[in-house]
Amino acid sequence: MSEAEEPLVARLFAKLSDGQFHSGETLAAELAVSRSAVWKAARALRELGAIVHAVRNRGYRLPVTAEPLDGGRIRALLGEGARERVRRLDTVWTVGSTNTLLLERANPPPGSSEALLAEYQTAGRGRRGRSWVAPPGGSICLSLSWMFREVPRDLGALGLVVGVCALRALSRVGVERVRLKWPNDLLVDDRKLGGILIELRAESSGPACVVIGIGLNVALGATLLEKIATMGLAPIDLAAAGLKEPARNAVAAGLISSFVGGLLEFERDGLKPFVQEWMEADALRGRPVTVTAAESFAKGVARGIDLDGALLVETPQGLLRFLSGDVSVRT
Repeated sequence: MSEAEEPLVARLFAKLSDGQFHSGETLAAELAVSRSAVWKAARALRELGAIVHAVRNRGYRLPVTAEPLDGGRIRALLGEGARERVRRLDTVWTVGSTNTLLLERANPPPGSSEALLAEYQTAGRGRRGRSWVAPPGGSICLSLSWMFREVPRDLGALGLVVGVCALRALSRVGVERVRLKWPNDLLVDDRKLGGILIELRAESSGPACVVIGIGLNVALGATLLEKIATMGLAPIDLAAAGLKEPARNAVAAGLISSFVGGLLEFERDGLKPFVQEWMEADALRGRPVTVTAAESFAKGVARGIDLDGALLVETPQGLLRFLSGDVSVRT
């Protein structure tokens, strides 16, 4: 999308992304609009969840620097092996859901992928249809489609593989305390850093297209972190996890590169190469948990995963095995 085609709110966001004050007069001149239009765009940014300061005689600013997503920059930062397999990489200002949009496209060729990132999702979601709060500049909303030549035997454990790949990518940028919560959450200090959503489009036999979605909190700010906490979640972002001035384009490129490399490894060798790393980062092992699955409910102690990626829970009735479900830690 060219600068002229971008909505005014997106262009204002880019101007304010340095975290400095910009006067309404200067912004109006640079954006070739009226000061009233600038005010309305700032209000629209607030409605999307961004914190915009407006101070008389100083102007507008975002209190936290927020590097705009840049598809060209992300592609340039991809590892060489990933760059040749990502045939299309788009960044958009807003979309209903990055996963949904990729699922609506034609399948990429086997062994290749397409990536899509959005500053804001109007219908962003996690597992079981839960909403995902992600204001412009504060997070990474990324989806990656991948075409397997045939349905992998361990496909049900792909979420665990993606978790390990995300862990690897974050470790490379200096975030070391990330843990994995079965089946699809990234935690730091028992607070949610991100979540993974896997969706599949496949025939009964033959090629299978998966769309991997990840939402990652980057720099939400204290106010929004507190707001999310009132919803019953305990969130954290990369900034609070110790990553100084997180560069979203570099983090996004690292995630895509790690996903592509991991998908090739998974297609070749299945879940086995990822099991040990997952176990070492297991946030539940040895803790009392409650598991709610489609037709069952259990309380017990988490005992890790098996070689198929199933969660093992020790209960008074014996060791139970879960291939899907929701887990909460009991205090």
